[in-house]
Parts: sequence; C-alpha cells; structure tokens
Amino acid sequence: MGEILLIRHGETEWSAAHRHTSYTDLALTPAGEQQARALHPHLAGRSFAAVLVSPRRRARRTAELAGLTPTAIDADLAEWHYGDYEGRTSADIRRDAPQWYLWTDGCPGGESPDQVGARLDRVLARATEAAGRGDVALVAHGHSLRVAGARWIGLPASGGGRLRLDTATVSVLGHEHGRPVILRWNQPPPVAAPAPSPGSPGPN
Repeated sequence: MGEILLIRHGETEWSAAHRHTSYTDLALTPAGEQQARALHPHLAGRSFAAVLVSPRRRARRTAELAGLTPTAIDADLAEWHYGDYEGRTSADIRRDAPQWYLWTDGCPGGESPDQVGARLDRVLARATEAAGRGDVALVAHGHSLRVAGARWIGLPASGGGRLRLDTATVSVLGHEHGRPVILRWNQPPPVAAPAPSPGSPGPN
C-alpha cells in the first residue's frame, strides 16, 4: 500500500494576510511560486499512482511548479466553503461573533464541519483505492487537508482544528500494523545548503 501525501498550495496574498479563501480564485504570490518550486526536489524521488488536485488555480499552479502531473481535478478537494466569511480574517469575524469557531460552527451561507468531512471522506476513499498501486498526492488547501488528516485517523472533521498546516508543506498519511496513522505532518521542503564560497574548503 502506498502513502498518501497531502500538499498544501503555496502562499497567496490572502493566505499571507490570514483571510479565509475558498472560492476566490487567487494566484500564488512570487513567494508562493518559490515555495512551490522548492517542493519539486522533495517529491522528485516518488512515482505517483495518482495526483488529485483541487480545481483552484493556486493548487493547480503549485502542482505544476512542484513537478506533479494531475491525474484528476477533484472538486471534493476544494477549500472549506466559508460563505459569508469569505475574505475575512478570524479576528474580524469575532468582532461580530465573539464565540465563533470554524471547526465546530462552520460558516453562515457556507459549509458545516460535517459537510466538509463528507467531501474529504470521498477523497480519501479514492486515494486509498489508488494507493493500492503506489503513492498518491493530494494538492489542496489548509483547512480541507486538515480535515483529511483528521478523518484519516478516525477523528471528526473538527479534529482538524488541532492539526496546523502551513503553506507549501507536505504531510504523509500511511499505516502502522494495518491501522491508519499520520506518518509526518506539516513538513516544509528541506532548506538547500548554501553553495561554498570560492576558495572555501569542501566538506570533510
């Protein structure tokens, strides 16, 4: 059985500003493109049986720059639909709704945690089937992938609130003794060692 890699897209203007971004189809920032390119050598050693990508261009561009060829654009990988809270920060929302918490309350005019969980359950079922042939990559968004991580280990969708996920990171789902486990979480690409300056000694 192959592993399932969860790859969050690179930085956008709204992710950098902590604004909730679902259906707003933003491009990566220059920094986000650089982040996505840095994923390429991190993933190059793997052969993927399937690469499922969110339809949003920030995810599709991340897959491209990371050297991944999508086998399917999967609408179920789209980010949590924030409804009336699209484009707003958590701090701004809590000025109107002080007790609001995405992971239990969902969003007015958008999705509940259970609705997002049902979508990601379908994604994980497809990924598990493909993992019988090798590794699988899911390229998507912070909250949707956090829900995927929670559901993989048997938690409700709200459990994703305990799984922080930064831009352009790789997390790995797999098995231990036949049981689903998180093998790695929120792993940034390795930082390349700086090139030695002219005349400096090489490594011992």
